[in-house]
Amino acid sequence: MIVFANGEYISGDEVKISPFDHGFLYGLGLFETFRIYGGHPFLLDDHLVRLNEGLRTLGIKAEYRRHEVLPILKGLLAANSLENAYVRMNVSAGVGEIGLQTALYEHPNLLVFMKPLGTSSGMVEKKLVLLNLKRNTPEGDIRLKSHHYLNNILAKRELGATSEVEGIFLTREGFLAEGIVSNLFWTDGETLFTPSVETGILNGITRQFVMKLAGKLQLEVQEGFYHQEALLEAEELFVTNSIQEVVPVSMFGKRTFPGKEGRVVKALSRLYGENRRKLWNRNSLQ
Repeated sequence: MIVFANGEYISGDEVKISPFDHGFLYGLGLFETFRIYGGHPFLLDDHLVRLNEGLRTLGIKAEYRRHEVLPILKGLLAANSLENAYVRMNVSAGVGEIGLQTALYEHPNLLVFMKPLGTSSGMVEKKLVLLNLKRNTPEGDIRLKSHHYLNNILAKRELGATSEVEGIFLTREGFLAEGIVSNLFWTDGETLFTPSVETGILNGITRQFVMKLAGKLQLEVQEGFYHQEALLEAEELFVTNSIQEVVPVSMFGKRTFPGKEGRVVKALSRLYGENRRKLWNRNSLQ
């Protein structure tokens, strides 16, 4: 695998990171994962907006724009002979003195790598289970897509290695939050429900795009604080993330759901597929 590391295209096993990088020492780093479809990095602008906002929060002096990132992605596609890919863009604070730093980090490390990913051949259904482990609260005002991933890792260990089931976090107060690697949605009639970001969830890029698509379908979107009983009363359930897209749910508890045959899931997936090779951001949706 050829990766991009601070201006160079090199083999992944040759990449070196200093033990004094504060991304390693103190978890001061952020990442974005997204897909490239036929050479097009879907919703790249939205991912970069979230990344740049997070960098400002962490005090990392860097800002990334489409015109800077696109040549890197094209170079990696060519170097790895790819057309469709999973991409991870990672920014860590960079080297600093040992100890907690209050000054801005002016020399961050940028690593970008990708791996092969085919185009979707059809929706794969999942089952949902509630996790015993509760969702931790964000380290700051909002949850960043940061290196602080222990809560998710412990949840995955609780769930096990299965790919057919997604675990759903509850908050300490018992409200529905999000999946281990996904955001949660359900429908009732012409209303689409999802937990509020005020529950401490990550405001996923695909989450935001799906809410935009819902408007095209004349669905009312409601964000709020909900208990698990809301899922048992729902008509359809699904989860989302930028790699798996819209993932229909076939079962929660003892209740079965339409899964990939659901009216809303099928409509959202159709619109998603129509736009994933052309949109740079959700606000350009026609």
